[in-house]
Amino acid sequence: MPSIDTVRDYLTGLQDRICTAIELADGGARFVEDAWTRAEGGGGRTRILREGAVFEQAGIGFSDVSGTQLPPSATAARPELAGASWRAVGVSLVFHPRNPYLPTTHANVRHFRAMRDGETVAWWFGGGFDLTPFYPFDEDVLHWHRVARSLCEPFGGQARYEAHKRWCDEYFFLRHRNETRGVGGLFFDDLHGDFETDFGYLRAVGDGFLAAYLPIVQRRKDTPWGERERQFQLYRRGRYVEFNLVLDRGTLFGLQSGGRTESILMSLPPLVRWEYGYAPDAGSDEARLAGYLRARDWLVPQ
Repeated sequence: MPSIDTVRDYLTGLQDRICTAIELADGGARFVEDAWTRAEGGGGRTRILREGAVFEQAGIGFSDVSGTQLPPSATAARPELAGASWRAVGVSLVFHPRNPYLPTTHANVRHFRAMRDGETVAWWFGGGFDLTPFYPFDEDVLHWHRVARSLCEPFGGQARYEAHKRWCDEYFFLRHRNETRGVGGLFFDDLHGDFETDFGYLRAVGDGFLAAYLPIVQRRKDTPWGERERQFQLYRRGRYVEFNLVLDRGTLFGLQSGGRTESILMSLPPLVRWEYGYAPDAGSDEARLAGYLRARDWLVPQ
């Protein structure tokens, strides 16, 4: 099996490429890097762009962390890994645009290995990307899912797309709200068939993110908006916070494994609001969002 450093090298390059592309798309701010080390093993580099022309906050982090014991949240599902040492490498990003008509987005690609007595006892790849609009456009959603479908083509085609789209819909679902976090995308975990094939799929997802997102940025970044749209954006950001703090397994693993709190929570929006019992006016653009917060086949005309 190839060294985990091969995956590490790809991920650091991916972080560099995405940062360069987002700085160019924003045109008003640059990423600031915060390099860090972890006492238990490893470290990473967290990059944050703040108060840009397009992005109110954009965070993308690379981490390469290791330990001698997995947290309870990991071994509860995989008891055979209790007592094994481990190493995990990954890139994770969340971009919070300034314009309410431009969706928030998240992407993550990662690789995990567990070792015992110098031998690999488990390994897998995981990742995906998803889109969270506040004022959705069918054109954008269709483009997003067409890109997702196209990058799945060499790895099982329609069957792979349908399986990982469904996984995304199920994972990014706020059960306490009975709604999806957005319009989905792809999500996969515990992918451990053939290393080279699975690593190829990870790279396709990582490399495909910009092709999925940047055209939407170009279409929506200059859309006029006002205080009404801003307040709705801040309210809906609250759902993002609820998911990340209540349901996200990556957040739980990071915190329970002694991860760096600032880097783990960089996904949270810089500004957000809650409102008790909020309900949008019937027939309004804000009310229209509810129709998009359910799993459906976006590639079939409705």
